[in-house]
Amino acid sequence: MQSHPNVRAVQDALADVDARDGAGGPATVRLLPDAVHTAAAAAEALGVDVGAIANSLIFDADGTPLLVLTSGAHRVDTAGLAARIGVTRLRRATPQFVKEHTGQVIGGVAPVGHPHPLRTLVDTALDKYDEIWAAGGVPQAVFPSTYAELLRVTGGTPTDVA
Repeated sequence: MQSHPNVRAVQDALADVDARDGAGGPATVRLLPDAVHTAAAAAEALGVDVGAIANSLIFDADGTPLLVLTSGAHRVDTAGLAARIGVTRLRRATPQFVKEHTGQVIGGVAPVGHPHPLRTLVDTALDKYDEIWAAGGVPQAVFPSTYAELLRVTGGTPTDVA
């Protein structure tokens, strides 16, 4: 599984950002024994609070992909978020839309490793955790990060999404 193209793409993207920024070294994508398709399942498998799981949610924002990294402890307020970012329609993307824009499947969408950069919002609620876990390109892969690292590697914008 470590050789899965999506896992390699995520690991390479993390390494590329670290090399570019001169950081201490990329996080390592870790494979879990079983797939974890939800924040609750990931939190249980890792023995962490569900809020420390960074859900990578793809939305269709007026036809353009939007990646929202949100704490597993709550839901995105789509109406409020749409108003804050100035789009008329913000809805959960279809599995096909997700795959087209990320190259990954729902349940394994990583914050990085996509064919093209995506506009990314990072939930400010994640800032209260010293360690955050994000998907690594497939439902069995995860990697540790911090709030500051997620902002850095994604080029994301800190946003209250709930």
